[in-house]
Amino acid sequence: PKECAVFHCRCCWTVLGDSLQLCAQEPPGLSLLVCFKVTNDVTWEDSLLVGLEGALLGCAYNLLSCRSCGLAVGFILYSAASDLAYLRGLFCFFKNSILCYHLESQMIIEASKADFPAVTLKK
Repeated sequence: PKECAVFHCRCCWTVLGDSLQLCAQEPPGLSLLVCFKVTNDVTWEDSLLVGLEGALLGCAYNLLSCRSCGLAVGFILYSAASDLAYLRGLFCFFKNSILCYHLESQMIIEASKADFPAVTLKK
Protein backbone atom coordinates (compact mmCIF):
# COMPACT_ATOMS: atom_id res chain seq x y z
CA PRO A 1 0.00 0.00 0.00
CA LYS A 2 1.28 3.42 -0.87
CA GLU A 3 0.47 5.01 2.49
CA CYS A 4 2.69 2.54 4.42
CA ALA A 5 5.21 4.10 6.74
CA VAL A 6 7.58 3.03 9.48
CA PHE A 7 7.59 5.04 12.71
CA HIS A 8 11.01 5.95 14.12
CA CYS A 9 12.12 7.56 17.37
CA ARG A 10 12.99 11.19 16.62
CA CYS A 11 16.09 11.02 18.81
CA CYS A 12 17.86 7.77 17.82
CA TRP A 13 15.93 6.43 14.78
CA THR A 14 14.90 3.19 16.47
CA VAL A 15 11.90 1.57 14.76
CA LEU A 16 8.87 1.81 17.07
CA GLY A 17 5.98 0.75 14.85
CA ASP A 18 4.34 1.12 11.47
CA SER A 19 1.24 2.50 9.82
CA LEU A 20 -0.28 -0.97 9.30
CA GLN A 21 -0.98 -0.95 13.06
CA LEU A 22 -2.89 2.37 13.06
CA CYS A 23 -6.33 1.77 14.54
CA ALA A 24 -8.02 5.04 15.55
CA GLN A 25 -8.40 8.66 14.56
CA GLU A 26 -6.42 11.35 16.32
CA PRO A 27 -8.50 12.74 19.18
CA PRO A 28 -9.17 16.50 19.25
CA GLY A 29 -6.59 18.40 21.29
CA LEU A 30 -3.97 15.64 21.11
CA SER A 31 -1.40 15.17 18.34
CA LEU A 32 -1.15 11.36 18.29
CA LEU A 33 -0.68 8.27 16.16
CA VAL A 34 -2.80 5.50 17.71
CA CYS A 35 -1.62 1.91 17.17
CA PHE A 36 -2.70 -1.48 18.46
CA LYS A 37 0.82 -2.99 18.21
CA VAL A 38 4.38 -1.65 18.55
CA THR A 39 7.88 -3.13 18.35
CA ASN A 40 9.81 -4.57 21.30
CA ASP A 41 11.82 -1.33 21.33
CA VAL A 42 8.90 0.46 22.98
CA THR A 43 8.86 0.11 26.77
CA TRP A 44 6.53 1.35 29.49
CA GLU A 45 6.66 1.71 33.23
CA ASP A 46 4.31 -0.27 35.45
CA SER A 47 3.58 2.84 37.54
CA LEU A 48 0.73 5.06 36.44
CA LEU A 49 0.95 8.79 35.85
CA VAL A 50 -2.02 11.16 36.13
CA GLY A 51 -2.62 14.02 33.71
CA LEU A 52 -2.75 17.34 35.54
CA GLU A 53 -3.62 19.62 32.62
CA GLY A 54 -4.67 19.73 29.00
CA ALA A 55 -6.47 16.97 27.13
CA LEU A 56 -5.21 14.27 29.52
CA LEU A 57 -6.49 16.05 32.66
CA GLY A 58 -7.56 13.38 35.16
CA CYS A 59 -6.47 10.48 32.95
CA ALA A 60 -4.24 7.71 34.30
CA TYR A 61 -1.66 6.36 31.86
CA ASN A 62 1.62 4.51 31.45
CA LEU A 63 4.35 6.49 29.70
CA LEU A 64 5.88 4.89 26.59
CA SER A 65 9.64 5.25 26.02
CA CYS A 66 12.16 4.29 23.37
CA ARG A 67 14.22 1.37 24.68
CA SER A 68 17.37 2.65 22.94
CA CYS A 69 17.54 6.28 24.09
CA GLY A 70 14.81 6.65 26.73
CA LEU A 71 12.87 9.39 24.90
CA ALA A 72 9.21 9.60 25.98
CA VAL A 73 7.35 8.68 22.79
CA GLY A 74 3.76 8.33 23.97
CA PHE A 75 1.41 6.67 26.44
CA ILE A 76 -1.09 3.88 27.06
CA LEU A 77 -4.30 5.13 28.67
CA TYR A 78 -5.39 3.16 31.69
CA SER A 79 -8.41 5.25 32.66
CA ALA A 80 -9.98 8.23 30.93
CA ALA A 81 -13.12 10.29 30.58
CA SER A 82 -15.73 9.00 28.12
CA ASP A 83 -14.43 11.12 25.22
CA LEU A 84 -11.03 9.34 25.32
CA ALA A 85 -12.24 5.94 26.58
CA TYR A 86 -11.82 4.37 23.12
CA LEU A 87 -8.03 4.89 23.45
CA ARG A 88 -7.70 2.75 26.61
CA GLY A 89 -5.12 0.01 26.16
CA LEU A 90 -3.86 1.33 22.82
CA PHE A 91 -0.38 2.68 22.06
CA CYS A 92 -0.56 6.44 21.53
CA PHE A 93 2.58 7.95 20.00
CA PHE A 94 3.26 11.68 20.40
CA LYS A 95 3.62 12.98 16.85
CA ASN A 96 6.38 15.37 17.95
CA SER A 97 8.48 12.38 19.11
CA ILE A 98 8.11 10.36 15.90
CA LEU A 99 9.53 10.51 12.38
CA CYS A 100 7.84 8.64 9.54
CA TYR A 101 9.70 6.84 6.76
CA HIS A 102 7.30 6.41 3.82
CA LEU A 103 8.13 3.20 2.01
CA GLU A 104 6.86 4.13 -1.45
CA SER A 105 8.49 7.56 -1.72
CA GLN A 106 11.46 6.61 0.51
CA MET A 107 11.09 9.97 2.26
CA ILE A 108 11.35 10.83 5.94
CA ILE A 109 8.84 13.36 7.24
CA GLU A 110 7.65 14.71 10.57
CA ALA A 111 4.77 12.64 11.93
CA SER A 112 2.77 15.86 12.38
CA LYS A 113 2.93 16.36 8.59
CA ALA A 114 2.10 12.76 7.68
CA ASP A 115 -1.28 12.03 6.17
CA PHE A 116 -2.67 8.53 6.68
CA PRO A 117 -6.03 7.16 5.52
CA ALA A 118 -8.85 7.35 8.04
CA VAL A 119 -9.05 4.26 10.26
CA THR A 120 -11.39 3.23 13.02
CA LEU A 121 -11.37 0.50 15.63
CA LYS A 122 -14.11 -1.24 13.61
CA LYS A 123 -11.77 -2.05 10.70
